[in-house]
Amino acid sequence: MQSIPCTAKIILSKQHSPTLKPTPLEISFTPTDNQRLANLCGALDENLKQVETALDVTISRRGEHFSLSGKSGQTKLAAKVLRNFYNQSQHHLSLEHIQLGLIEAMNPHYTAEDNSVATDCVGITQPATSGLLTRRSNLYGRTPRQVQYLQQIQEHDITFAIGPAGTGKTYLAVASAVDALERGLVSRLILVRPAVEAGERLGFLPGDMTQKVDPYLRPLYDALYDLMGFDKTTKHFERNTIEIAPLAFMRGRTLNQSFIILDEAQNTTPEQMKMFLTRMGLGSKAVITGDVTQIDLPKHQKSGLIEAQHILKDIRGIAFTHFLSEDVVRHPLVQRIVTAYEKHDKQTRQS
Repeated sequence: MQSIPCTAKIILSKQHSPTLKPTPLEISFTPTDNQRLANLCGALDENLKQVETALDVTISRRGEHFSLSGKSGQTKLAAKVLRNFYNQSQHHLSLEHIQLGLIEAMNPHYTAEDNSVATDCVGITQPATSGLLTRRSNLYGRTPRQVQYLQQIQEHDITFAIGPAGTGKTYLAVASAVDALERGLVSRLILVRPAVEAGERLGFLPGDMTQKVDPYLRPLYDALYDLMGFDKTTKHFERNTIEIAPLAFMRGRTLNQSFIILDEAQNTTPEQMKMFLTRMGLGSKAVITGDVTQIDLPKHQKSGLIEAQHILKDIRGIAFTHFLSEDVVRHPLVQRIVTAYEKHDKQTRQS
C-alpha cells in the first residue's frame, strides 16, 4: 500500500561548546494525525522505547513534536527511523515490525533516504518483485549479504553460508527450499544435520534413535512451522515430500529433484562433507550452512566445512557467502551484545 506522505520538520542541533550538552534534535509530524501518532508510538510508548534502546538515544514527546537527545549521529539516524515508521503507520505497527526496522537501520548500509531501507533488499526472488512463496509476506533479505545469499541460492546448485548465529543462514535456506517446493522447482525437501554431542552423549537422552536425534533437528522443524504452518508442514511430512534426517542416514542415497540443506556443517568431518556433497542427483540444489567458531568436534578432528572452503572455492557453480556480526537479524540488542563480546575478546587478547 502506498504510504501517505507526511511533512517532518527537523531542527538540527547547532554548533556548541564541547563543555555543553548537545542541543536536542527536534522533529515534528504535520499535519497532525493522532491515530498515526498512536501507531508510531505504540502502547505505553513501547515502540519509542525500542528505538531508544536500539539506537542509544532519549526521546521526549509532546503531541506531534519529538525531541531526540544523544550523540549527533545517533539522533539523526533515530529521526530518519521515526519518519520511516510514521510513513508506515496507517496501520498498527507490531513489535516485530519495529525491531526488524531497527535491525535494518543499525546496518552500516542503511540508506539515508526516508521511508526506505537499502533498496536492493527488496525484490530478490524470481520474478524480481514477487517475494518468496511462504506464509511470511514480509520475508526478504534484511542486509546486503542476506540479499546476496538468496540470489546465490537461486543462481547456483551448491551454496555455502558461513557466519555467526542469528544471521539467517538456516532460516533463509529453509525459506528458499519452501519457495522452490511451492513453485514446483523441486519435488521434495531434505533437511540434514549432524548429530554431534555438545557436552552430552546421545545415550544420555531417553527414547529410541529417532527421539534421541530429534532435539538436534528441532531448529529445522521450527523454521518449517513458521514458514508453512503446522498443518501444511505435517501433511508434507506424511506425504514424505519433506524429510528431516541426521547426516549419518544419508550414506548410499542419491537425491534427485530435491532441495537439500545441511545445517551446522561445521560439525561434519571431511569424509562426511564429501559424502553429503556427492548425494546430489539430477535437478537438485544444496545449501550448506555453518559457523566455524562453534565447532563441537574433538580437538584433533578437522572440520569438513573449513576444508571444503579451500577445496571448492574455485569450482564454478558453487557459491560462498560469509556473514559478519552486522548481519545478525534478531532482537536489536543481540547485535550490540555480539559487538560488546567481540570488543571484550579483543581487549583480553591485547592485555
